[in-house]
Amino acid sequence: MEDTYTIMRVFAGSWGMMFLLLSFLGVILFTLRPGSRQVHRDTANIPFRYDDRPASDEEQAQTRQFEEARQ
Repeated sequence: MEDTYTIMRVFAGSWGMMFLLLSFLGVILFTLRPGSRQVHRDTANIPFRYDDRPASDEEQAQTRQFEEARQ
């Protein structure tokens, strides 16, 4: 039983750490990829989307459609 624990601990300490490190770097690179700037800018501006004018009926219907999909 102790041998199994030791083997699993060594595996988690080496390959597990390597997997988590590569996953973290992959997420960072995916977030900072060249084509994602506009997507991030649009997402960041969602709270301010209707600050200058009320939403039109069409925009409200589209928003309701998304709200229904979340439920």
